[in-house]
Amino acid sequence: MTAPPMLAAGTETDHPPAHDGRFWDSIAVAVTAPRSWLIALAVALLGGVVIGLAGTNEAGTRSPEFLPPSSESARADAAARQFPGGDRTAAILVVTRSDGGVLTPADLAVVTQARNRMLTTVGTPGTPAPMVTSDDGRAALAPVPLSADLSGFVLNDAVKAVRNAAGDGLGAPLVAHVTGGPAFGADIADSFSGANIKLLVVTALVVAVLLLVTYRSPVLWLVPLAVIGVAEQVAAAVGTAVAGITGLTFDGSTSGITSVLVFGAGTNYALLLISRYREELRRNADHRKALRRAVRMAGPAILASNATVVLALLTLILAVVPSTRSLGALAACGLVVAALFVLVMLPPLLALSGPRLFWPFVPRPGSADTVDTGLWHRIAERVAQRPGLIGGVSVLVLALLATGLLGTTIGLSQTEQFRVKADSVTGFDTLATHFPGGLADPTVVIADTSGTSAVQQAIDTTSGVVSATPTAQSAAGKSSWSVVIDAAPASDRAFQIVAALRDSVHTADPAALVGGSDAKALDIRDAATRDRLVVIPAILAVVLMVLCVLLRAVVASLVLTAATVLSALAALGLGGWSSIHVFGFPGLDNSTPLFALLFLIALGVDYTIFLVTRAREETAEHGTRHGMVRAVSATGGVITSAGIVLAAVFCVLGVLPLMVLTQVGVIVGLGILLDTFVVRTLVIPALFALIGPKIWWPSGTDDRAPQSPHGPAAAIGGRHRR
Repeated sequence: MTAPPMLAAGTETDHPPAHDGRFWDSIAVAVTAPRSWLIALAVALLGGVVIGLAGTNEAGTRSPEFLPPSSESARADAAARQFPGGDRTAAILVVTRSDGGVLTPADLAVVTQARNRMLTTVGTPGTPAPMVTSDDGRAALAPVPLSADLSGFVLNDAVKAVRNAAGDGLGAPLVAHVTGGPAFGADIADSFSGANIKLLVVTALVVAVLLLVTYRSPVLWLVPLAVIGVAEQVAAAVGTAVAGITGLTFDGSTSGITSVLVFGAGTNYALLLISRYREELRRNADHRKALRRAVRMAGPAILASNATVVLALLTLILAVVPSTRSLGALAACGLVVAALFVLVMLPPLLALSGPRLFWPFVPRPGSADTVDTGLWHRIAERVAQRPGLIGGVSVLVLALLATGLLGTTIGLSQTEQFRVKADSVTGFDTLATHFPGGLADPTVVIADTSGTSAVQQAIDTTSGVVSATPTAQSAAGKSSWSVVIDAAPASDRAFQIVAALRDSVHTADPAALVGGSDAKALDIRDAATRDRLVVIPAILAVVLMVLCVLLRAVVASLVLTAATVLSALAALGLGGWSSIHVFGFPGLDNSTPLFALLFLIALGVDYTIFLVTRAREETAEHGTRHGMVRAVSATGGVITSAGIVLAAVFCVLGVLPLMVLTQVGVIVGLGILLDTFVVRTLVIPALFALIGPKIWWPSGTDDRAPQSPHGPAAAIGGRHRR
């Protein structure tokens, strides 16, 4: 079937794309040629080799590492290893009666036997620390040393063994829990067991359903889903290899977020490419030529979008929190793989299959073009007619949503990190009920033995310290103290006492170290605050730089960056408010604001690039205002589909056990929907209509009126057109 003459302007010979160049010409020809399927086969085989060489990611079961190695509490942990028994950490057995009664001498004898079984199971040498009974007589605790080098599934197996040993023969009405640092680590590893597989399955199902709804084809959705699925597996293998080379930590949360990003961003890239392919099929009867033009036109936007997110992720390397650093590097690798597969593997498969993939809605030359018709065209026209009112109201709504941040608490305790209850959390809560705040998990002070008297006095005179007991001396001339404070774990008061204790002992011994769980929590909070102050400006600088390079327009870049930031703050405010008042979370995790803003800003710019690169393409012939109307008309459907897919994929993070991942999923999901339906559809078109051709300064554009007198420019009114 021959294309009608009226469509000739859409062919690649009569209407050369603005982004044409030798590079994209070569890529487009290579991946759409009759034998391009060989390229797809080669990429698939190479991916299989990478997966085989990388092996399994055993670190994917580890809990995230939030404590910076340079922090004082981390250095205290390292120094503690120099003391006798310093290579061990304590799991804590806590026993109560189910009826809430006082423990009898017979009960305490049973607890002692349980602790002895646990010690036998782990083979702990030496004399164990004594069992302690609470002042009310209703609880008993006994520490059980475990190797400090255990992690992941090995740690989980060890903790399971001691829990089984404690429970064997305990009998009613006694109830036992095992808590402490090793127990928390084991419960996280256990909850990640199979979680990433579940995440992949749920994510793939969500993407499959949404692609099926988007394309309304029983076949087409299989192609992009297969490509992205292979890309995710290759990305995981590349991440494992990079982690091994660089020493970064590829923990369970990093693995989960990377999978979600690869599926989400990869699906977005595929949607953009296939949408442009479908549009070109309405103008060109030769499906390979249509696909070639689609690759040339969508390829630069996909590459620019990918580069923006990758560079934004790489700014996380500036962070001091280990898990944040690893996420930046490993997720960036994953997104590079996703873009490579979509640009190099997907087009050959589309070329091999031809337009029949779209059955039963096969696009044909002369069929309706969405650039000048449809829902999105009508919305864009309405925005262009009243940009001040629509843009002003939209910005006001976003600003009001951002105020939700004002009442949002940031910072969770160790027990609040889990989205579901675990035995370690229950045991810790039991300890907090029956024992003083710092007794179960004392603060640790390490100082030079030569100054023990001065350090002891400094500790004793610190407000909030209940007791300070010298515990050991090392061969390196160091002494340690076990310090009990009168504050709930990881509370603001506990942080104040630890900070005051550090000031006191540093005065007595500048080389002294204060560690322990409360000190770690304080250092993690301070590190997260520092990372937000450093990384967020770096993300904004990267986004602004990429937009300036891509658009060659300073005004547009500044306007688009400001709109993206406002949208991200609105999502964070809405997500923070709903996390506390709707979902009942105690607050946002320390890492949530940084991760949420990163993904909201970087992924939000994805849609900005998709929209504005198309607007620039249309502006050269149709003018700024009408060019944006045509851009919204052309991309509205694909951006909406991509936004819904990405929002749904991020919400899937809720299947993972950590509170921070659930919160990031909720906030980013809400933010992407705001970005899709408000910012890209209303705010940006309104700003372009208000500013007019000056938006492209200093590069400028050919802002001619459209040739047809019946287009949106005529409806807007020629004398008002900008």
